[in-house]
Amino acid sequence: MMGFFLPQKGSKMAQKDYIFQMCDQVRECSFALHRFLRHGHKEKIYENGLANRLRRQGVEVEQQPSLSVFDEDGTLLGDLDVDLLVAGELIIELKAVKTLLNEHIAQLLGYLRASRKEHGLLINFGSPILQIKKYALSRDLDSQP
Repeated sequence: MMGFFLPQKGSKMAQKDYIFQMCDQVRECSFALHRFLRHGHKEKIYENGLANRLRRQGVEVEQQPSLSVFDEDGTLLGDLDVDLLVAGELIIELKAVKTLLNEHIAQLLGYLRASRKEHGLLINFGSPILQIKKYALSRDLDSQP
């Protein structure tokens, strides 16, 4: 599979399929990388490896991009750096720990909320068994009081 093509605006089903396609490709690359490297490396090694494998497949991926954080009134509060951003849409938070904790989930959800992105993957390479969890923040639900 080579890269992704952003669906036409207004097509929720096409957008959903696009996100699922991205997630599937990231999962496949993650499993292959974990199978090759196994667990025990620093997080940066897995970040570089996953970014490399995705780029080789033609996927647009940014490492440590700064995403702007806005207050509810639109005031710029600052920037946060996420591990990977795929196709400008999917935040990937990487870990190299024994197991994922609630704090890791909270971190990714905070990144999604703060950057106003809807989809994220939390990937842990530090366990003998690769852990991947997908999270989505509904923009409709998140904007309610």
